[in-house]
Amino acid sequence: VQLQAYGGGMVQAGDSLRLSCAASRRTVSNNAMGWFRQAPGKEREFVASISWNGGRIVYADSVKGRFTISRDNAKSTVSLQLSSLKAEDTALYYCAAAYRSLAGADSTQYAYWGKGTQVTVSS
Repeated sequence: VQLQAYGGGMVQAGDSLRLSCAASRRTVSNNAMGWFRQAPGKEREFVASISWNGGRIVYADSVKGRFTISRDNAKSTVSLQLSSLKAEDTALYYCAAAYRSLAGADSTQYAYWGKGTQVTVSS
C-alpha cells in the first residue's frame, strides 16, 4: 500500500488548510487511518485517527476542536481539516494506515506510512 499526503503549504496563524491522503489500494477501507506530525528537532507525534467506518475518532489534545479528520472509503482517501492554525502546528504531516480496523495514538499500530506534506504556519 502506498500513501500520498498532499495539501500542505505556508499559511498565517488563524488560517485553515485541508490535508488529504490517497491510498494506492482500496483495501485500506478496512483499516483505521491516522495522521501524525513531526516538527524540526522534535519526536513524531500523533494528531488524529479514524476507524475503518469513521465510527471512532481520536484526537490529540493539542488539536482537539481545531482539526477534523474524515475519510471517504469509496475514494480511498482520508482528510484532515486544519483550522485556527498556530505557529506550533508547523510540522511535516504524515498519514498512515493501521494494521487493523481500529487504531489510536500508538504509532506501532500503523503498518504503512506516506512521505508527508509540510505545513508551515507563520505568526
